Amino acid sequence: MTYETHQTEDARLVRHRLMQPDMEVEIWNYGGIINDVRVKDRSGKMESVVLGFDTLAAYKEHSPYFGAIVGRVAGRIGQARFSIAEQTYHLAANDGTNHLHGGTHGFDQVFFDVIEATEQLLHLRTLSPDGCEGYPGDVTVDVIYRLNGTALTLSIEATTDQTTPLNVTNHTYWNLSGNLQRDILDHQLTLPSSTYLPLGSDLLPTGEFRAVDGTVLDFRTGRSIRSGAESESEETVNAGNGYDHPFVLDEGRAQLMDPVSGRTLQMTTNQPVVVLYTGTQLLTDYTVRGVPSRPSLGLCLEAQVHPNAVNESRFPSILIEQGATYQWETTYRFGINNVN
Repeated sequence: MTYETHQTEDARLVRHRLMQPDMEVEIWNYGGIINDVRVKDRSGKMESVVLGFDTLAAYKEHSPYFGAIVGRVAGRIGQARFSIAEQTYHLAANDGTNHLHGGTHGFDQVFFDVIEATEQLLHLRTLSPDGCEGYPGDVTVDVIYRLNGTALTLSIEATTDQTTPLNVTNHTYWNLSGNLQRDILDHQLTLPSSTYLPLGSDLLPTGEFRAVDGTVLDFRTGRSIRSGAESESEETVNAGNGYDHPFVLDEGRAQLMDPVSGRTLQMTTNQPVVVLYTGTQLLTDYTVRGVPSRPSLGLCLEAQVHPNAVNESRFPSILIEQGATYQWETTYRFGINNVN
């Protein structure tokens, strides 16, 4: 199946559908958005399991990064600035005094060029020019989506002609209930992480590493999202009565399950951290495919390096030098849990 350009919205917009017998994925070249993922529940019903819009206008007006590639740097950069070799770079401050998800015109708002498109693959590319949002260097970004059975692999490579920070992620909001029938509070998450990064009131990591033992951030043997969102824990209250926390992975994987539909999502990644965001800041002044938007309607599993790493010496470096290749890869594999 070839891709189509929908002239009614924007001549640059391409919507491409990847097809397999038990899974369908629709990707847009605008923001590299995973606009829709359809998989079967335990009864064989094929339904959507992501939050998304039907029109480009809705994404531009309302989207909290639904399905998008975000960068150059995912998460927050404190005070919207960083330094390289004693030179300070000032970024767009689009989250109070901080820089968030690449700024006011990050990758989530770029029309990527389509390099190749088939029923199982989509290859997108963009050039982020020197000075974009305040970042140094021309950066070429290649994004490849591959669908194999019920596994969607997303690979991102980038090169630069100047030393610059790179730390991208995919910001899909998952809801395995099917067509947004329920919120995600009763989803069960298993996350092999013994350490998380505490957050300050500005949702920036404090620079500490803290053990999950005895907290509602211990997902090592599985727990419901509700168990933390409805707790009086200081950690989750500060994040808006839910989760917006970076977890340092002991193993590069996570698993999400909806007990009612039986759908499971296993994520594997080459990144060291997953930020669990349970949609605590979703607004209520729009609808998502006919369903009123609200907190906890979807959750994100954002694979990346530690947020604000460019300003925190205790975190791994995210600086990519000229001649080096940045590599990010994550696979989302769907299955069924037949125990009801």
